[in-house]
Amino acid sequence: MKDPFPLPPVPWLSKAVQPLADYLSFATLPLHIHQVVLSFIGYTLIKAYFAPLTSRWLFPTQYTRLSAEKRLNWDVHVVSLCQSTVINGLALWVMHADEERKNMGWEERVWGYTGGAGMIQGLAAGYFLWDLVVTVQHIKVFGMGMLAHALSALTVFSFGFRPFVNYYGCTFILYELSSPFLNFHWFFDKLDMTGSKPQLYNGILLLITFFSCRLVWGTYQSVRVYQDVWAALHHTPLLSPKSGIDLDALNSTAATLGESAAPVHQSIMQFAGEEYVPVWLAVTYLGSNIVLNTLNFFWFGKMIEAVRKRFTGPAKKEKKAARSVRANGKEQIVIDETEVRRRKVKA
Repeated sequence: MKDPFPLPPVPWLSKAVQPLADYLSFATLPLHIHQVVLSFIGYTLIKAYFAPLTSRWLFPTQYTRLSAEKRLNWDVHVVSLCQSTVINGLALWVMHADEERKNMGWEERVWGYTGGAGMIQGLAAGYFLWDLVVTVQHIKVFGMGMLAHALSALTVFSFGFRPFVNYYGCTFILYELSSPFLNFHWFFDKLDMTGSKPQLYNGILLLITFFSCRLVWGTYQSVRVYQDVWAALHHTPLLSPKSGIDLDALNSTAATLGESAAPVHQSIMQFAGEEYVPVWLAVTYLGSNIVLNTLNFFWFGKMIEAVRKRFTGPAKKEKKAARSVRANGKEQIVIDETEVRRRKVKA
């Protein structure tokens, strides 16, 4: 599948990033750097202008009374809502429309590349770069957990430009399917709708999507990527002397037929190179993936606790009243451990 992004690569921008791409071995970065940059700029503008303007228009009282710290958090949630909605829709469409991606074996899943998956990689990398910058700027507000998430996510998606497990870019970005509900849950609190029915229904959808997309789907796909990377670590490249193939003899035979003796590197494997995965790359990628999955399980527990707190509340004491007459002629009325006394009046 060719890159469906409406704007083609910008030649001068691709040329400018080429030295960095060569240094990092990000072969496809020049093809998608314009998407990274546009994504980063777009989310910066949403936070700086779109979020404040629309929020003041839609919620003039609630938004303006927020402190500077909470207003920053509000604007970041608006960006997250926009990003998760757009990237989820695009990823689902690519997974449905990209026939080449559907038919990939483990080699293609590790070293393969399609333009559609590359677009998702570029747009996601731009957002996670923006997220990292904002988190570092306001580390006291967002904390070390969010910093670890931003670093891990950017690392995982950047490796797709080698390309390395480019196939899984669309797969893991579907973690974001739960993000719209998470953002709405936060907004309900700030709009004085805590404990309301809309927040309850949204909370149910949040827990369902978070559990199914991040814990079930995410864990299953993580196992798959571990298996593919393990196979790649023990793979003998076709061009390696260890493969036992006499390339000189093969080239001589192929030349007489007017054909190429190179391995069948169709467009999917055009950037595969030596089909070799360094140990450091596997450890870094899988380590970042483990960090993300660990955070997901931790956050799910926090979400259950938060939702329960909003809708169960403190246990209500049952009011009971009891009457008794003491020997001294006084009548005693007890209500919730409060003793009320009154003297009987004789006729």
